[in-house]
Amino acid sequence: MRLLDVEDLDAITLGATLLGNGGGGDPYQAKLMAHQAIEDFGAVELVSLDELPDDALIVSIAVLGAPTVLIEKIPSGQLYVDAVKSLASYLGKEIAAIIPVEVGGMNTLVPLMVAAELGLPCLDADGMRRAFPQIEMTVFTLAGISASPVALADEHGNTVIVVANSNATAEKLIRSSSMNLGLANSFASYPMTIAEAKGAAIRGSLTYCENIGRMLQQIQHGTKSWDDMYEMTGGRTLFEGKIVDLDRRTTSGFARGTVVIEKFTDQSTTMRIEIQNEMLLAIENGKTVLTPPDLICMVDHETAEPITTEQLAYGQRVRVIGMPCAPEWHRDGMLEVAGPQAFGYDVDYVEFNGGTA
Repeated sequence: MRLLDVEDLDAITLGATLLGNGGGGDPYQAKLMAHQAIEDFGAVELVSLDELPDDALIVSIAVLGAPTVLIEKIPSGQLYVDAVKSLASYLGKEIAAIIPVEVGGMNTLVPLMVAAELGLPCLDADGMRRAFPQIEMTVFTLAGISASPVALADEHGNTVIVVANSNATAEKLIRSSSMNLGLANSFASYPMTIAEAKGAAIRGSLTYCENIGRMLQQIQHGTKSWDDMYEMTGGRTLFEGKIVDLDRRTTSGFARGTVVIEKFTDQSTTMRIEIQNEMLLAIENGKTVLTPPDLICMVDHETAEPITTEQLAYGQRVRVIGMPCAPEWHRDGMLEVAGPQAFGYDVDYVEFNGGTA
């Protein structure tokens, strides 16, 4: 166990922005909420799965909506607490700890805020070690853990409890509810015991995120290089260039779009990236080079600041980074849950190559 205090939030936020793959909502908003919660209620205990009893009940808490809406309609901290309390009331059980459903975007910081407010520990583990747009796209699903019951809350005190026969159905039901509740909601889900989490979760996710953030800080200050980052993560630079075309829209509860980047050294070479909240598919000159569940991340070419999809703009000079997904993804059912065809792309999974392009 160790305590996470306000001075740790900058590195966690930076790492979460990169691991968000452009999506997951704006971590800066969540950082401010986590900062205030820690100041008001004290530092958060970050614990491993081995530090709690096997029968202890844990739940995940996250934001649900479209990033383009969330940046304009900032959810209050109370609605996250409401979702956890509603789920605990429905279950009739006491919650022992909070586990992030994903370590990427806002949903890395939101669990810290809720843990501080409720006086609960937060687990150094998660279900993705990146961000994905749909709640069933987790290693929990691969391990047979049910997302239900799910408690969805809005800022007006409305709560919806969803019990579904599959995680994919739970996603559809809470997504349609979220569209009716303003696309800036919180949801508590995946109630499970520590024993179940030990066989399902990705361990060390928050520490991994913090380490990536600290590495980015050092790159920005010139004391580390991208080679150091790639040695730590197994990633590599996929593409460097300027954004020359951008299409972005919010539809069916998601921020969808396409961004086209022209290579610095060869204007005839372009990379197209398809977006569904997160950057999901990288296509270079018509050839698919990276697919989910591996990661597509984008940073400003000069400042090394991670870029979210709502921040994309014509003329930006960017570095596109590929990183391998967490090893826990490589289980039976991975492609059905989080491969390219799970998002409607008629392409085959391209296994990430961490070597040079």
